[in-house]
Amino acid sequence: MPEETISALLEAVLFACGEPIEISRLAAGLNLEKAAVREQLNAYAARLQKNDRGLELLFLGESVQLCSKKSLEDRVAVVAAARKNTPLSGAAMEVLALIAYNQPVTRSFIEQVRGVESSQVVNNLVEKELVEEAGRLEAPGRPILYRTTPNFLRCFGLSSLADLPPVQ
Repeated sequence: MPEETISALLEAVLFACGEPIEISRLAAGLNLEKAAVREQLNAYAARLQKNDRGLELLFLGESVQLCSKKSLEDRVAVVAAARKNTPLSGAAMEVLALIAYNQPVTRSFIEQVRGVESSQVVNNLVEKELVEEAGRLEAPGRPILYRTTPNFLRCFGLSSLADLPPVQ
């Protein structure tokens, strides 16, 4: 398959998905080696870095996502303001930090650390797709475990959890 065709296919798939997609899934779908797909993605990301382009390629661990450039965020947000995103409360940021640094965790762990009931805050984070269920704990009652999502990484400009600042 010609290199131009691979690049065009990658661009089309990334655009159509609109969400992070695993590089291994791209490779399997295009019937290519993962290393070749990663090389094409790096070349595509470099082409998007030019000032006249409005998109960038975000590498999120072993996934990749096509999105608008961070420098254009304000203007894009004005146009796309149909869905109002409310800022996270202090409680939500606190719970999000607990989950990010200790994942996977149960709701009872969060409540034990915070000292207050936190089910509504956790539900709001799940609704905003910053947190997701990560299975169940093998304990009485089998409580739900929570972890951060690729959307969390994207929203906070992280490539992986290793990029989180150290706990002081």
